[in-house]
Amino acid sequence: MLRLYVSNNAPNSMQAITNMAAICSDYLAGKIKLEIIDVLEYPLRALADGILVTPSLTKISPLPGAKIIGNLNDRANVLNALGISA
Repeated sequence: MLRLYVSNNAPNSMQAITNMAAICSDYLAGKIKLEIIDVLEYPLRALADGILVTPSLTKISPLPGAKIIGNLNDRANVLNALGISA
């Protein structure tokens, strides 16, 4: 279970969505649930989840959890944080 918090159509948010889609396609096809949350549409949810910066990716499960801030361009870093070997 992953959550990607974005800010509407902001360039970095759009890039994060594109990068996460590629990572899911290449490494996680059919193995995860990805929820994309627009913090402009659901600001209270973002605050309740402790999100102050977008784009942010949160790994909910399996444990251990992880948070990654940024547009997810550094694929090796994202995979490492998610516990996936390239």
